[in-house]
Amino acid sequence: MSITFRKSFRVLPGVHLHINGRKWSITLGGRRGHHTISSDGRRSSSLRLPGSILVRRDHHRH
Repeated sequence: MSITFRKSFRVLPGVHLHINGRKWSITLGGRRGHHTISSDGRRSSSLRLPGSILVRRDHHRH
């Protein structure tokens, strides 16, 4: 079993910085939806709709 490291910081309201051993990411948004950008170029967006519906879209670098 390997040991992992992950730490999250709230930079501003609605802005979080996530750091692990190899990369970092920034998340913008709140409960209804958010957008995440990582240091390796990956992006994802999610939107929570009424009725427990979650829409998620992943964007990968080209």
